[in-house]
Amino acid sequence: MKEIKCPAEELLKSIAGKWKPMILRLAIDAPVRFNALLRQLEGSNKQAIATALKELEAEGILTKQTIQLKPLHIEYSLSEKGRKIVPLLQQLEDF
Repeated sequence: MKEIKCPAEELLKSIAGKWKPMILRLAIDAPVRFNALLRQLEGSNKQAIATALKELEAEGILTKQTIQLKPLHIEYSLSEKGRKIVPLLQQLEDF
């Protein structure tokens, strides 16, 4: 039998985790940087944030951009797919 995949289940899996929803919430207003996330997400650590960012980027929810200004830094922004998720997350918050 062919397994039927539910789109909602796939979406929830892609944003599940301790830090992913908070990262997305911070990225709504402006691009986020790794060290800023470490400071803002109390109790987080480098490995957990790096993993969450990598997974969100792999899912196409965040885009990674290297800023060539000195000092060189990387910013993460919501992709088009990520912006489509925002209203859904806001509805979950209101629930």
